[in-house]
Amino acid sequence: MSRIPQARKAAILAKMLLPQPLSIRELSQKEGISEATLYHWRSQLRREGRPVPEHDKSSNNWSSQTKFAVVVETSAMSEVDLNEYCRAKGLYPEQVKQWREISLQAHDNAGVTNADSNRQNTVLRKQNKQLEREILRKDKALAEAAALLMLQKKLRALWGETEAD
Repeated sequence: MSRIPQARKAAILAKMLLPQPLSIRELSQKEGISEATLYHWRSQLRREGRPVPEHDKSSNNWSSQTKFAVVVETSAMSEVDLNEYCRAKGLYPEQVKQWREISLQAHDNAGVTNADSNRQNTVLRKQNKQLEREILRKDKALAEAAALLMLQKKLRALWGETEAD
């Protein structure tokens, strides 16, 4: 297994990070590196939180993880830096701002949803306890009725009466 120099690896990774990258297969054939290695490098970049665009996907079709990574990466940038970043990635600053708003709304809605679901869970737990109590009460009543019927049957057998009487 030969080692790939860091400079060459950096150049290949830069090609993977282009706004319209080559497919892994094309890049593998062009650079003479196995597809498995390129997939591994791409997954490493994603684990580091770097936005890695997919082949034949416009920025509108990027995964939500990739969009969020772009939002996080650009959150502390000035307007000038953001424009420069967007030009390098093939994005529009408006897209990044829209993704940021969507992320914030999703975060806000998650808090509301959690509070609503907690209230709903509490109500459901109370209903569940009430139904369990009702089942226990009915089980006791059924057991009592069965015991009374058995006693009645034994009394009839003891006195010699038939059930038809």
